[in-house]
Amino acid sequence: MKELLYLNKYFIKYKYHFLLGILFTIIAQIFMLFTPKLISKSFLAIETSFKNEKILKSVIKNELVENILLIIATTIIAGFLTFLMRQTLIVMSRRIEFDLKNEVFRQYENLSQNFYKRNRTGDLMNRISEDVSKVRMYVGPAVMYTINTIIRFAIVILFMYKVSPLLTFYTLLPLPLLSYAIFKLSTEINKRSTTFQQFLSKVSSFTQETFSGIRVIKAYSLENQQQDNMTALALESKSKSLDLAKVQSLFGPLMLALIGISNLVVIYVGGMMYINGTLKSIGTIAEFILYINMLTWPVASLGWVSSMVQEAEASQKRLNEFLKTEPEINNNNLEKSIIEGVINFENVSFTYQDTNITALKNISFTVKKGETLAILGKTGSGKSTILSLISRMYDVNEGTIKIDHKEISSLNLFDLRNNIGMVPQDAFLFSDSIKNNIKFGKENAEMDEVISAAKNAVVHDNIMGFNKQYDTILGERGITLSGGQKQRVSIARAIIKNPPILLFDDCLSAVDTETEEAILNNLNAICKDKTTIIVSHRVSSAKNADKIIILENGKIIQQGSHNQLINQEGYYSALYLKQLSEKELL
Repeated sequence: MKELLYLNKYFIKYKYHFLLGILFTIIAQIFMLFTPKLISKSFLAIETSFKNEKILKSVIKNELVENILLIIATTIIAGFLTFLMRQTLIVMSRRIEFDLKNEVFRQYENLSQNFYKRNRTGDLMNRISEDVSKVRMYVGPAVMYTINTIIRFAIVILFMYKVSPLLTFYTLLPLPLLSYAIFKLSTEINKRSTTFQQFLSKVSSFTQETFSGIRVIKAYSLENQQQDNMTALALESKSKSLDLAKVQSLFGPLMLALIGISNLVVIYVGGMMYINGTLKSIGTIAEFILYINMLTWPVASLGWVSSMVQEAEASQKRLNEFLKTEPEINNNNLEKSIIEGVINFENVSFTYQDTNITALKNISFTVKKGETLAILGKTGSGKSTILSLISRMYDVNEGTIKIDHKEISSLNLFDLRNNIGMVPQDAFLFSDSIKNNIKFGKENAEMDEVISAAKNAVVHDNIMGFNKQYDTILGERGITLSGGQKQRVSIARAIIKNPPILLFDDCLSAVDTETEEAILNNLNAICKDKTTIIVSHRVSSAKNADKIIILENGKIIQQGSHNQLINQEGYYSALYLKQLSEKELL
């Protein structure tokens, strides 16, 4: 239960719902207990009439009618109060579910890039959906039935004891056996539930990856292989689910058997006590049978409740693993930071934790406000890492990064990122309209701004060619568009934001040279007063930059302007001549 203690803050938050639900439960149980008393009273009246013939039958009849009406009235009141109990406690659980899902989602947003490298998307989705739903069953039905059971037991046993302490003792004799059985079965359910939930995440991850990579699967004709893999996972999932269900299915029969034994005990012991004259009325036996039947559902529900609690603990444990994970990138300044755009790297080195690869080694450079820096180099030389460090997706291991002559870690993290327009190498678009994907950079943008950004990214004509134009809904990850179109929509999204810093990570690799030239000409006009860093493999993207640096194995091997570097022997001049000859051949 220690994992579920995390949820106590929500019970405190919704304490009025919780306490009101308990109050409704207590009152409802009191009204329910009128029925056994009234039935016992009716039996006593009938017995008395048989023993004393002087009592008028009309009097007995009136008493029975009165008792029946009272039973109906109290049952209706108890039912209405039970409805109110559900309205408070179940509604509370839905609100807790809402809060918990939002808390998990916020935590997902706060966690760093390394977290997402270590965890699979399917598992993350399963925890925020399936696991939170299991926890909701604990804070809702499980808590409600537990409160209901405890209160009903306390009140019923008190009433039973007042009628006949000895008969109460015999009636409750099977309870220690029941408690032991619940403990043993609960332990096994917890174990099997944890295993099943973990495997469910594995199935979710597999299906998510399959659907995301469906084009690759079809291209390589791997449908049958993936189907076989899914069948194997489904069979194993079914096996683990059945293992859990087999244990859970023992609860119901066990509870009902013990209740049945209690009924037999009441009939036999109560009957003997009535024969011996210890009990005044046979109605007491009927009253006790009704009390036991009133306990039947609460006792039978103990198995279901116990199962829900064990499943919820297993799920909350999985949630706590993420909720208690501290973000590696923290916002160290809650005050507003104004960003102008001066970027300075001082002896920066960086190593990725997950792979232990040193991406940057003692890097130093400065980009002034309004300047453009181009970064070139072979694949894996550390180009994209520089952009990730500027936007604080990672923190440096050694050295210092300064923005406007202030250490980057001292700036408000959200202000820093809000003032950066980032176009990643792998353009990601959402399953929404093209218009909304562009407006993602500026939510309140007018349509004129959207069109202007699209024109600057040289994608407007393509969009106008679609049936619904800017209202065209894209498939997952923008699959509706070609690679070059996705890159240009991503560029438009960064342009419309109009930030002081623009970062382009090889975002023109999928466009032709003519389109690239048009986009670069537009960017030259847009970026005049902005600090711009362009990562590329093409000299054409870098030639107009104020500064160019060449990376190799995480080190700067060349730096200067285009004219300076083409006159130096090295990587840049060789790349320039190679790409120039390729262009002439075309």
